[in-house]
Amino acid sequence: MGCSFSGLNALYDAVNGGGDVWINENRFRIVRPLGEGGFAYVFLVKEVVTDSSSSASKKFKDPSHVSDDGTYAMKKVLIQNSEQLELVREEIRVSSLFSHPNLLPLLDHAIIGVKTPQEGAWKHEAYLLFPVHLDGTLLDNANVMKAKKEFFSTSDVLQIFRQLCAGLKHMHSLEPPYAHNDVKPGNVLLTHRKGQPPLAVLMDFGSARPARKQIRSRSEALQLQEWASEHCSAPFRAPELWDCPSHADIDERTDIWSLGCTLYAIMYGVSPFEYALGESGGSLQLAIVNAQIKWPAGPKPPYPEALHQFVTWMLQPQATVRPRIDDIIIHVDKLIAKFLH
Repeated sequence: MGCSFSGLNALYDAVNGGGDVWINENRFRIVRPLGEGGFAYVFLVKEVVTDSSSSASKKFKDPSHVSDDGTYAMKKVLIQNSEQLELVREEIRVSSLFSHPNLLPLLDHAIIGVKTPQEGAWKHEAYLLFPVHLDGTLLDNANVMKAKKEFFSTSDVLQIFRQLCAGLKHMHSLEPPYAHNDVKPGNVLLTHRKGQPPLAVLMDFGSARPARKQIRSRSEALQLQEWASEHCSAPFRAPELWDCPSHADIDERTDIWSLGCTLYAIMYGVSPFEYALGESGGSLQLAIVNAQIKWPAGPKPPYPEALHQFVTWMLQPQATVRPRIDDIIIHVDKLIAKFLH
């Protein structure tokens, strides 16, 4: 799997005790935590370069990912069992398939064995190194903006969205095509740039899988639904993953649905279907399966109607009539030409 098993037991104490962490031959100092979720913790780390050691950056496949100040984001995953170990290895394998400026690159990784003092048993931990984006996710930005009653400009909405399309096109163009399976504001990193639209980078390939699946029985359909309920965030999950027919051809257009929800969220800060969670007797699944979109009050002046129509075009409950990423890109480029020039 291309994973290295470094026998560095000291890592366990190091990370928890705020010491240094080794990823293969490279040493990093933990600066501060950036976030956590499930069994994963993300830290801001700074490379420790001694005279005798060469910088980690010399090993990166793409030298453009070298950090000017030696800081990176490091994800630490606590692995409890063989199933979780397999999932981390798969995430590492899949991440290494992609190389695109709008997809977060995995720069280095190590999986290590850790002996637990209580049980005397071996567990594993994974350390994944990424470029750092300190302006947070689209979700973080949306929450801050909502509190201030601010909105992205039409120009920024289109430019952020266009970058997500470019990243997804890279994944959908592989042979076989890969689906991200969890496109949502929490998985989009934004970096604000002076005089330019924000840089948008899609991250977290833990749910990415080959996109095309033939479903030929009720049990296969239920299996897919169960998988989706664990890996695809509910407010952004495509209808065919909620209620899969016993005979269906699933493809990368599950991502197009999530992309439509994400475009709506770039504008309004939430998924188009989250309102259903707040209604008595409201059902998120029903709202999604019936594509019942509600348009909230937006900025003044409001977003162009063409943007609303664009979202609606992507949110077609029937996957077979939903557009593909190439169609989306042609359309967003027309909108950019119309509203930005």
